[in-house]
Amino acid sequence: MMCLLVCETTSGQYETALPAAAAIEVLHNFSLIHDDIEDQDKERHNRPTVWAEWGIAQGINTGDAMFVLSHIALHTLLHSDVPPIHQTRKVIQRFDETTLALCQGQYLDISFETRKDVAVEDYLRMIRGKTAALLAYATESGACLGDASAKTIELYHQFGEAVGMAFQMIDDELGIWGNASVTGKPVGADLRQRKKSLPVVYALSSLTGPDSVALRRLYDAGETLSDNDILQMTALLERAGARDFIRNLASEWQERALLALDKAGPAGPSGDLLRDLTTMLLTRTY
Repeated sequence: MMCLLVCETTSGQYETALPAAAAIEVLHNFSLIHDDIEDQDKERHNRPTVWAEWGIAQGINTGDAMFVLSHIALHTLLHSDVPPIHQTRKVIQRFDETTLALCQGQYLDISFETRKDVAVEDYLRMIRGKTAALLAYATESGACLGDASAKTIELYHQFGEAVGMAFQMIDDELGIWGNASVTGKPVGADLRQRKKSLPVVYALSSLTGPDSVALRRLYDAGETLSDNDILQMTALLERAGARDFIRNLASEWQERALLALDKAGPAGPSGDLLRDLTTMLLTRTY
């Protein structure tokens, strides 16, 4: 949707970007299928994940097939003379560069689970690849396919990246404090997997004394975490001020996103919808 809206606000014709928008959506869902396998998540939005329903082997195969389908969709851009061929080539090249950034971000996310030295800066680098890269590509490619100027394309890239950064921070908050009936994920799922999400990274680096020892003991322990462990971990994060920290940082990135969007100057109904969509994404509870 963001790809289509940006294309329409720059060229007046959203249809030009339909192949790219389809490719982005299929690529995103491929990444979720593999992500659920890697994280061993059995539910997504209150439904069984692909691997949980059909097994790991079929989950991997399905994700691989969707990865190929995303490229097939994108390559249909080559059958049209609109936009100019140099923009089409850039969009196709950036698609693969973005996919690699997703994989690099996912590598860091997985590696954080066994690392004890993860800092906030490491976390930001990770989500810049895992989440923000795809949203930056969506808005950047929409501008490219709308044949916008190089400056405008860069502004839309900055806009999408900032939205992605804020989006993942909000996702991390919901992964700990969200309502399970709304988010579709079990309460404390990220904590049970000992994921180094932003609240945890911040708390591990800021807590001192007995609280620091307690949180590190729970994160370093090898055994399965109980419900009481999850409650204790959540209380320790709140004492560290992790929830306020993540909300404030997400707000800063939201402001960056809206500033870049204003500079890009989206006009007309599609511009209004783009602003509304951004607000919805960054104030959601699911």
